[in-house]
Amino acid sequence: MSFRRLTITAACFAALTAPAVADTTVTVLHVSQDKTTQDLWDQIAKDFEAEHKGVKVEFKYLENEAFKAKLPTMLQSDDSRPSLFYSWGGGVMDAQAKAGFLKDITADVASVEANMAPTAVSAFKEDGKAVGVPFDEGVVSFFYNKKLFEKAGVKAEDIKTWDDFLSAVKKLKAAGITPISVGAGEKWPMHFYYSYLVMRIGGEHALADAKAGKDGGFKNPTFVEAGKRLRELAALEPFQPGWLTTKHADSTGIFGDGKAAMELMGEWFIGMQAPTSASGKGQPEDDIGLFSFPVVAGGKGKATDTLGGVNGFLVTKTAPPEAVEFLKFFSQEKFAEDAAAGGAYIPVYTSAEASIKDPLVKQVGAELAATSYHQNFFDQDLGPSVGRVINDISVAVAAGEMTPEAAAAAIQEAADQQ
Repeated sequence: MSFRRLTITAACFAALTAPAVADTTVTVLHVSQDKTTQDLWDQIAKDFEAEHKGVKVEFKYLENEAFKAKLPTMLQSDDSRPSLFYSWGGGVMDAQAKAGFLKDITADVASVEANMAPTAVSAFKEDGKAVGVPFDEGVVSFFYNKKLFEKAGVKAEDIKTWDDFLSAVKKLKAAGITPISVGAGEKWPMHFYYSYLVMRIGGEHALADAKAGKDGGFKNPTFVEAGKRLRELAALEPFQPGWLTTKHADSTGIFGDGKAAMELMGEWFIGMQAPTSASGKGQPEDDIGLFSFPVVAGGKGKATDTLGGVNGFLVTKTAPPEAVEFLKFFSQEKFAEDAAAGGAYIPVYTSAEASIKDPLVKQVGAELAATSYHQNFFDQDLGPSVGRVINDISVAVAAGEMTPEAAAAAIQEAADQQ
């Protein structure tokens, strides 16, 4: 055998035995800190790779605020743009679509949308065209420590109105217990209070009417009153020391360590409170309860009007065909049932609800099932510029740095400039 033939043979053998290099990489950018969710997604990626040789799926995590800060720049660059990325829908998604960053995948995903909740599917359409696929939906609720409530003589079932809630806060303080943990350092957790107060005072059409400029737009009495109620709560000093600079994960960890009685947060709180606690164990789920945001006396909103998100993945304009194939694979009903059974999240497949085993997740699911009106997060619904102002003013009003009237005017000014 000649030297040349030996060389060729050796090269062929090396090529066959060397680790395979992916022909295509699908990058998926997300914000989920829940380990159960991350483990499930990693397994789905491995299953897809096993069926699609030459394709590598990489889930990449960015902390919530870093995600929001970096994504706009990433979307503008072919080098850094992910194939798929996490989204809450709403005005932010609309802005991304109008900027030309998203791909029309209507024809590709019709089959997986067929058995999903219609409201969830519509949340990921822009001008009737699908630009992504939802995977879960959730609601913001008050989570509470049952033992701390018992110590202070507070009963969650008695908290029906805003005045009931303020009374519970006072009782907890009197018992030497920090009533509420909040990650105001990231601002958006505080906007849950302002948003719910707008909904409870103004009712189902409050936000839509303000966006349409009715009755003074965002300067109308509903938004001013919401600010007054928020300031009324903050004046009781219900939050943990340093709340203005506390990050979301840290505030959830404070609850997990039993150092605060309540946190107003989305359903992801369930999987976060243990790993973010100093102990790493958090509160036993049997010791955690939840209740809906209270109604405001004289307000138009109902206790069953809910604030929350429909979460999904959007497809970018330069995503390879394999990214859409992975999204369809990811969106199979069997994986939704796995997510439900593992307590990762509440899937948008109604059939998956039967698979939910976690008692707290079941309660969140029941709250969603009973909703009379479901509102997307204000900061997402209103788009990046107005949403940012909503978050800013929520903290400023709570801190006593801005009057409710000035806060409402600031939102309207941002809306006028958008």
